[in-house]
Amino acid sequence: MPSPSAHIAFALVALDTVLTPGPNLIYLVSRSITQGVAAGLVLLAGVRWGFIVHLLAVAFGVTALLLAVPLAFDALRGAGALYLVYLAWQSVKSGGRSPIEVTRLPVDPPARLFAFGFLTNVLNSKVAVLYLSLLPQFFDPSRGNVLCQGLVLGIIQICVSLSVNVTIAASSGSVAVFFV
Repeated sequence: MPSPSAHIAFALVALDTVLTPGPNLIYLVSRSITQGVAAGLVLLAGVRWGFIVHLLAVAFGVTALLLAVPLAFDALRGAGALYLVYLAWQSVKSGGRSPIEVTRLPVDPPARLFAFGFLTNVLNSKVAVLYLSLLPQFFDPSRGNVLCQGLVLGIIQICVSLSVNVTIAASSGSVAVFFV
C-alpha cells in the first residue's frame, strides 16, 4: 500500500489535474448550463466510468509489466515524467489555438449524455497517457502489491475528480438558472 504521504501528494496532483480545464470540463460546464445540473451529473457519471476503464487497464498492465520486466517499470516512469513535462510546456507556450469552438448545443437525452461522457473519456488518448504517466510515479514496489497501489491511487483520483466536478456541474447549472 502506498504511504499516507503518497496518498496526500497524489490527491493534490489529482486536484490540480481536475482543476486544469480540458474537453471533459468544458463539455460538463456547457451541458450543465444548457440542460441543467441533472444533465451535467449524467454526463459526469459516464466520464467517471471512462476513468475506471483507464484505471483498470493501467493498474493491471503496469503490474504485469513490473512482474515481467522490472527495468521496463523504470522506463515507463521516466517516459511518464517526460510526458508530464511536455504537457506542461504545451499549456504555457504561446500561439496555441483553442480546440473548443462556441456552438449552440442540442438537448440530448440522458442515455446519450452518459454514452458521450463515457466514450469521450475512454477514447481520449490524453487521459490514457496521463494515467500511464501519472499513476506509476506514485507506485512503490517495495511497499507491496503494485496492483493494489494502482487501484487505491486511482480511486483517490476518481473521488477527488468527482467531488470537484459535481461542484462545478451544480454551480454551472445554478448560474444558468439565475441568469434565466
